[in-house]
Amino acid sequence: MNFDEAFPHGVGIVGAVSAQRDFDKSSGDNSVQQLDAATGKRIWVVDVMDFDPEARERTFKVKIIADVQPVPPAEVAGLPVRPVRLEGLSVTPYLKEGMGRPRIAYSLRATGLAEVRRGDNKAA
Repeated sequence: MNFDEAFPHGVGIVGAVSAQRDFDKSSGDNSVQQLDAATGKRIWVVDVMDFDPEARERTFKVKIIADVQPVPPAEVAGLPVRPVRLEGLSVTPYLKEGMGRPRIAYSLRATGLAEVRRGDNKAA
């Protein structure tokens, strides 16, 4: 999916990039990082904020499939979040249970994080 079409106002990182825990293989103090079934690469997770003022859900998690931990872009002075582009973005719809009836939700995956350059989108 094209990042600019999915997020025309851009997004920003609101937390640290961390390893996605494999809950089936981890136990107690022994934390095992989850691997992507299709590629065998490590799964990392980061909280992201949608800059669209009309977004129904402002923050969400993005899974990043990469061999090494992705490094977020440098902080921008005066901003509480780090603007970022999600490279290799894919979106998978699924049914989310809860609150009486299921609803459609989306799982976002990317292959990397990139710095926002002037002119990339409206967030730049």
